[in-house]
Formats: sequence, structure tokens, C-alpha cells
Amino acid sequence: MSYRLAIFDFDGTLADSFPFFVAVFNQVADKHAFSRIHPEELDVLRQQGAREIMAHIGMPRWKLPLVARTFMSLMKRHRSSIPLFEDIASVLSHLDEKGLILAIVSSNSRENVTQILGSSCRHFRAFECGASIFGKASRLRRVMRQFGVRREEVIYIGDQPMDGEAAATAGVAFGAVAWGYGAVDAFRDLPSLEWFADVNELRRLA
Repeated sequence: MSYRLAIFDFDGTLADSFPFFVAVFNQVADKHAFSRIHPEELDVLRQQGAREIMAHIGMPRWKLPLVARTFMSLMKRHRSSIPLFEDIASVLSHLDEKGLILAIVSSNSRENVTQILGSSCRHFRAFECGASIFGKASRLRRVMRQFGVRREEVIYIGDQPMDGEAAATAGVAFGAVAWGYGAVDAFRDLPSLEWFADVNELRRLA
């Protein structure tokens, strides 16, 4: 691999927020009138993409901004209990020291992202937060323009199929992580990707 710019998703990629989402999901479902999920459904849902999950729980696309706002508000209250994945801080430091430009494109709020990152914020040169899960490609392009890099010099690292679709739409490489929301089978339909089985494998980006 030879990249100048590595753009990261946040939830499930850098931050271990899946337990939080599971804990509050049914509360959000009740508020916005879509189906609850049960623990025995989680393994199956992690093998599906966002559109399949939304169909499963009966949530129309127009509700996405409202639902996202509720999740972000709840996370703001609980973010002190949401850690970065083990070794993420040291990996980000390594990549920064090696001269790789680091950026974030996330659906979460900038406030939540920066507060949870803490001192690791210093390694990132751009934050594109509050993106729709279906609108990340335009944010990826914006970061690319900001740093004047070519598509072949960029990789987007994420944990869900929608991240891979955004990377493909933007014309950049995609790296899928094994420790996030999506199980390996969730990426089966993506044409090509880099696979990172554990956090320290990210070091090979630089």
C-alpha cells in the first residue's frame, strides 16, 4: 500500500461504541416508532447493510436525520464511557509520525468525535462530521480537494458496507476493519477492499 491520505470513519472504527448503540437502540426505536431489536438478532444484522437493516426494523429513510440526532444526543451524555479501541491511539501516533495525512469522515457530531478522541485529535488534519450515512462520498471528495491528493493516493477506513460504497463512489480505496459493527460477510458484495483483521494491522498504511 502507498497512500498519502487515510480517512477514517469513527464509530466502530476508532471508537468502540457498538455496546452503547445496542444499549440505547430500543429506547430510540420507541421514540421514533420503528421496531425494536432483540439480542438474538444482532449476529444476523451485523451481516447486513444499512438498507437491509432499515427495512428489517421498518425505518423509512426520511427518519434518518431525526434518529441520528437522537443517537448523537444520547452519546453526548454517555461519551465518557465510550473508549477508543485498544491500541488505536498508538496506531494513530505511528501513522502521523510516518507522514500520512489523517482525516475523519463520520456521521457522528464533531463534538462527540473530538471529545472521545481526546489527545488523539492532534493527529487529524480534517474533520468532516455530521454526514448522512448515504452522503459520505461528497465529504470524502471534499477532504481530497482540501489536501490536493489524487484518488489513488487515498483510502477510507470503515466498518460498514455503506463506508465501502462511499469509497467506491468517491473513487478511492476502501479498508474494512474486523472489529466494528459489520461482520466479514457484510462486505461480501464489495468489489475490492483491504481487510484489517486487528487494530495494529493499520500500521501498514504507512
